[in-house]
Amino acid sequence: MANLKVTLVKSTIGAVPKHKKTVEALGLKKLNKTVELPDNAATRGMIKQVCHLVKVEEV
Repeated sequence: MANLKVTLVKSTIGAVPKHKKTVEALGLKKLNKTVELPDNAATRGMIKQVCHLVKVEEV
């Protein structure tokens, strides 16, 4: 199974509280930080919710 490289490219200041918690649940705490996550339905759903805040690359 492939992995996804997710980078926080926009600040969560002023974002909807639910989106802030989703970004934190993805493991992103600071701007421009990157995490590798498994490519599954749960991860894809979380990314879709905050797609305006993150950049996604397939690894």
